[in-house]
Amino acid sequence: MARRRAVKKSAKSEEEKGLTEGKTSPPPPTDEAPADDDAHAAYLRCQGIEVGSSTHLNLKYFSLLCLVLQNAVLILTMRYTRNLPGNMYFSTVAVVVTEFVKLITCLFILLFQSRGNVVEVGRVLWGNIVLQPWDTLKVSVPAFIYTIQNNLLFVAVSNLSAATFQVTYQLKILTTALFTVVMLRRSLASFQWVALLLLFVGVAIVQIQPTDPTKRAAEVTHTEQNPMHGLIAVIIACSFSGFAGVYFEKILKGSKTSIWLRNIQLGMFGSVIGLITMALKDGQDIAAKGMFFGFTPFVVGVICLQAFGGLLVAIVVKYADNILKGFATSFSIIISTIAAVYIFHFKINIQFCVGAGLVILAIFIYGRPKPKEKPTIAEQPLNGVTSK
Repeated sequence: MARRRAVKKSAKSEEEKGLTEGKTSPPPPTDEAPADDDAHAAYLRCQGIEVGSSTHLNLKYFSLLCLVLQNAVLILTMRYTRNLPGNMYFSTVAVVVTEFVKLITCLFILLFQSRGNVVEVGRVLWGNIVLQPWDTLKVSVPAFIYTIQNNLLFVAVSNLSAATFQVTYQLKILTTALFTVVMLRRSLASFQWVALLLLFVGVAIVQIQPTDPTKRAAEVTHTEQNPMHGLIAVIIACSFSGFAGVYFEKILKGSKTSIWLRNIQLGMFGSVIGLITMALKDGQDIAAKGMFFGFTPFVVGVICLQAFGGLLVAIVVKYADNILKGFATSFSIIISTIAAVYIFHFKINIQFCVGAGLVILAIFIYGRPKPKEKPTIAEQPLNGVTSK
């Protein structure tokens, strides 16, 4: 007993000595990004990356490039493939193939993490998917919503110009914020509510175009389009995106299952739901023309951008703070608009510039870090001692 007390006393003195000298053990490394910008620098140091170093700056710029390319190139490519004259591919098939590619990619990532041990991967999949059916079924809800959302995005891109769609789709920030407040009980700062109002006003200005066709912000099109259908599809897709994103976040935080396993579950349900949607919507035409009717290298590019783009951004985005994310989103809107002028002969008017400007401003304001809350009187230190 005396020896145990001596060991405990020695350990306690070492701990007190470390605290006195300001030494603390570093937090364990993690693969997940910090929840807020205040923890961002500490998180990067945990990963062995010194903030302000050349490696950190290179990763930040690489993250910016990936985010811009993901946000801009995907929309431009989707719009290009949906605006071509001639044989049009089935968007439902593209959604199914995208989900299947995501599923296969995540399986290969698990195989890489297990150093090629197929038996180990099979054991993990059996234990986390088959032996936990209720936990797996939770993912069916966001999988169903994401699959419908992806089909709606094709409808929206088919009926809206690339620049108009890019601006309008930022309404997902509004819907995500609202669902975050309702479902996760989080609070928003006053400037964030102002940003959401500016976002809504900016999108409304972009959508309410002049009645004179010569003064509208529009593209030269080769297919029949209905802007109202496109707007409705975007609004529903943004609502689905907000709900599914917050619901999926709640699932991730409520269990220890890795994000790659969750994406495999999403891919499984998404592929099945996508096949059902494909059969109901285009079953007869697919039977007559073939599943991959109208596929071109550009369509394959859309599928790859959708499948790998989200996974790529999920990996590199941990090196980017909210300000950088906002800059990337805003820059992608500008890139999409400029590219649409040359690729689709998009005509820009003052109304579009004002609306898009408000949306970009709202994104920057919303992404600002929240001010730290001042401690209450009971929490303020008194003579170096914090009262409890």
